[in-house]
Amino acid sequence: MFTHMKKRDLIQAVSDHTGIDKKTATTAVEGTIDVILANVAKGEIVNLSGFAKFAKIKRPARMGRNPATGATIKIAAKTVAKITALKGFKDIALGVSPAPKLNRAGAVAAAAAAKAPAKKAVAKKAPAKKAPAKKAPAKKKAVAKKAPARKAPAKKAPARKAPAKKKAAARKR
Repeated sequence: MFTHMKKRDLIQAVSDHTGIDKKTATTAVEGTIDVILANVAKGEIVNLSGFAKFAKIKRPARMGRNPATGATIKIAAKTVAKITALKGFKDIALGVSPAPKLNRAGAVAAAAAAKAPAKKAVAKKAPAKKAPAKKAPAKKKAVAKKAPARKAPAKKAPARKAPAKKKAAARKR
């Protein structure tokens, strides 16, 4: 069964794979999409090597056929967005090449912590602090109770007449 990855799923996957926080991953993914859209809107071709090519294509006017009547009709010129999957993407999608391995959540953070040199913790005495003054407990506000929502009565559909039965025509003898 196929599953669909939505933008929030992509952001979470990027966050997990790279080890950056979700907010930074959101900025990176949305920024990438914005740059691609802005450049394609200007008419530039955006080519992400090994992944996809995004372009704005102008299609000329042409003659076509109305499939219902078979009549020849003129199809107007139009501009369309075109996304082409490149060889690297196709090879991975079709199983010719192995897919890249993704890092699990927290695996990158643990690896980064292991690589960082251990620092000696120097104990410093903190100055004594006064205990904060206690606040009076917050007063509870009386909540107005609302009447329960009532459903409107269902409207009756107009009565339908049963179709008249067709009688067999009497045969003359």
